[in-house]
Amino acid sequence: MTSLLDNDSPTNLTEFSVSELSGSIKRTVENAFDHVRVRGEISGYRGQHSSGHAYFSLKDDRARIDAVIWKGSFPRIKFRPEEGMEVIATGKITTFPGSSKYQIVIENLEPAGAGALMALLEERRRRLGAEGLFDQGRKRPLPFLPQVIGVVTSPTGAVIRDILHRIADRFPVHVIVWPVKVQGEGSGDEVAAAIRGFNAMSPGGPIRRPDVLIVARGGGSLEDLWSFNDEAVVRAAAESQIPLISAVGHETDWTLIDHAADVRAPTPTGAAEMAVPVKADMQAQVANLTARLRGAASRQMDLRRQSVRALVRALPSIDQLLALPRRRFDEAAAGLGRGLERTTVVKRRGFERASSGLRLELLTNRLAQQRQLLADRLMRGDRCLERQLLKENNRVAKAGASLSALPARLLGQLQRERQHLASMARHADTAISHALTRGRAAITAQDRVLQSLSYKNVLKRGFAVVRGEDDRPLTRAAGIGEGMAISVEFADGRIAAVTGEGGDPAVPSAVPPQPKKRTSKPEQGGDAPKQGTLF
Repeated sequence: MTSLLDNDSPTNLTEFSVSELSGSIKRTVENAFDHVRVRGEISGYRGQHSSGHAYFSLKDDRARIDAVIWKGSFPRIKFRPEEGMEVIATGKITTFPGSSKYQIVIENLEPAGAGALMALLEERRRRLGAEGLFDQGRKRPLPFLPQVIGVVTSPTGAVIRDILHRIADRFPVHVIVWPVKVQGEGSGDEVAAAIRGFNAMSPGGPIRRPDVLIVARGGGSLEDLWSFNDEAVVRAAAESQIPLISAVGHETDWTLIDHAADVRAPTPTGAAEMAVPVKADMQAQVANLTARLRGAASRQMDLRRQSVRALVRALPSIDQLLALPRRRFDEAAAGLGRGLERTTVVKRRGFERASSGLRLELLTNRLAQQRQLLADRLMRGDRCLERQLLKENNRVAKAGASLSALPARLLGQLQRERQHLASMARHADTAISHALTRGRAAITAQDRVLQSLSYKNVLKRGFAVVRGEDDRPLTRAAGIGEGMAISVEFADGRIAAVTGEGGDPAVPSAVPPQPKKRTSKPEQGGDAPKQGTLF
C-alpha cells in the first residue's frame, strides 16, 4: 500500500512569490487606508534627515506605528514636529516591502487640541526662559523721539492703518513697513526675517535704519497667533539691536514674542502711542517752561538790580574817593618848583667844583709828561730792536757756517723740506683763497638779506622816518611835543622841521607841557623867578 506521504497533496491555493505577496499587501493596505487621521505622541524625532525627509514614530499607551514626512510635504505643515508632542496626523498607510513593516506617510500635522498647544507653549516658554531670552536686564529703553519707525505687519490689514493714523495724530515721523504674513504657513519665518532685515540696515545707508521696531497683528485665536510663538521669531526679537515693541493680538492675548520684546503693547494702537510722544503736549510743555524761564529770569534780574542798588548806596562818592589823592597831588605840585630850584643849585655847585680843577697849566704839564714818556718808550724800543737784530744776524751767520759744513745728503734733505714747505705754502694760499671766496660769498648773501630788511627800502616806497633831537626814531605821536626840533629822513636825504599844533583838539596830548625856563633873577613885577642859562 502506497503511503499518501510519498505523494504531493493536491491543493487549489495560488502560489505567490514573496515580492508578489508584498506588493499585493501594499496595494490592499493603501486602498483600504488611503486617507486616515491618527492621533498619537511623537517619539524618536531627530529632525530632518540629510535627504530632507523625517522619520519618527507615533505611539500611545498600547501601540506604535512608524511615520515619515517626505521632503516635499514639510513646507505645507503648519506646526513643526517636536519630541513628545501629541498630534493628529493626516495621511495614508503604506508598507515597506523590504522589511515587512507598515508606516503612515504624513501629509498634514496639527496639535491634538488646545491643551496640547498650551502644553507645547508652556514647555517652549520654560526652555527659552532658561536660556535668558526673557530676562528683564537685557531689555532696552525706547528712544524718546525716534525719527524712523519700522513696522513688521501685514500691509493689507487694519493694523497698519491704525498705526499710521495714530502716529500721524501724535507726532508725524517717517515709517518704514516691512510686509509679512501674520498667519499661516511660513509666517513665522517671514516675521523673523523682517526683524533681522531691519537690524541689518546701515545707519547711513540709502534707507535709514529705524530707531524703534513695532511687530503688530490683530486679535485671533491661539492657532491664529501661533506664528508669534515660533522659536525663530522669539530668537530674532531677543537678538534685535533696535528696541522692539510687541503689539500682537488684544490686551488679553500673550505670545512668546511679548516676553522677548523690549516693551509689550496691549494693542497696535497702544504701540504707536508708546513709540512717539504727543507733539501738541510737548509744544505746550515747552511753552510753559519758556514762560516760567522768562518769569524766573525777570525776577532774578529784579533781585540783582535791587542788590546792585543797595551796594551802590553803600559805596562812597567819587569826590570822597578822589579827595585824598587830589590833596597829595596838589601838595606835590606845589613843591615841584622849589624842588627844581634846589636841584638846579646843587647841580651848579657840582659843576663849579669840577670846573675849578680844570686849569690849562695842568693839562699842558700832563700832556708834556705823556709825550716824554712816549719818547722814552720809543727809544727803549729802538735799542731793544737793534740788540735783537744783532743777535739774529749772529745766529744766522753761525747757522750759515754750520750749513756749509753739512754733508750733501743733509743739503738734499733740506732742499726737499724746502720744496715741501713751498708746496704746503701753495696749498695754504689756495685754502686761504677758497676760504676768502666762501667768506665773501657769505658776506654778500648776508648783505643781500640785510639790504632786504633795511628800512631804506621802505623809504623808497614813499615812507619817511621822523627822528628827534637825539637822532632816535620817534614811533608815536604821543612822544612829540609842540615846538620840538625834529628831522624827517626820506629816501634821498633829510630835512629839518619844527613841530606845531595839529591833530584832533578834542584829544589831549600825551606829552605834558614843557615848563617855562626860569631866570636866575626874578623879573620886575613877576610872581615867580625864571631859570637862566647855566653857562
